[in-house]
Amino acid sequence: MARNLLKNPAGEEQMEFWELTENGGSQWQVEEMPGDCGYDFGDNGVTKYFSTSFELCLKRQVVDLVAEGYTPDDLDAQPAVSVEDWYSGRTDCGCTYQLTVWLLNENEEILQEFKPESITLDPDCDDCSWKRVNHTFSDYGPGLRFISFEHGGQDTKYWDGWFGVRVTRSSVIVEA
Repeated sequence: MARNLLKNPAGEEQMEFWELTENGGSQWQVEEMPGDCGYDFGDNGVTKYFSTSFELCLKRQVVDLVAEGYTPDDLDAQPAVSVEDWYSGRTDCGCTYQLTVWLLNENEEILQEFKPESITLDPDCDDCSWKRVNHTFSDYGPGLRFISFEHGGQDTKYWDGWFGVRVTRSSVIVEA
């Protein structure tokens, strides 16, 4: 059953399946790869990405693991949960990127969290090409029933439009 549990991870269906928890500035937008002042992804199967704006843009999916076919016994055995996200900046404007993933119990209380430090990309001194962030959860205790995946960011120059961080090919995989 190891499969990506996130729906629409690369914007092929616009914003379908994503809850927009912050939709600031010019709001979220889906763009074609590589986009203005952008970078090729390196995988021809990835043709789109989500782009953020000049105020904070965050989007989230909460995966119901039982609805996805996992039994409580499967989940209480604490299978590894792998998460991955890809982000990039532009060659003409800096941006910030953030990611928060929560493993949740049946009451949607946090069992374990992955929240790396917010990342700032400056095209004057950083490589702003596509970067991967990943994490594998383990030893989180019994009771896992939901996974919350939230990511996004914004640009650092407050330019009108979509000059913020770009995200694509997000994934959540339960290794059961």
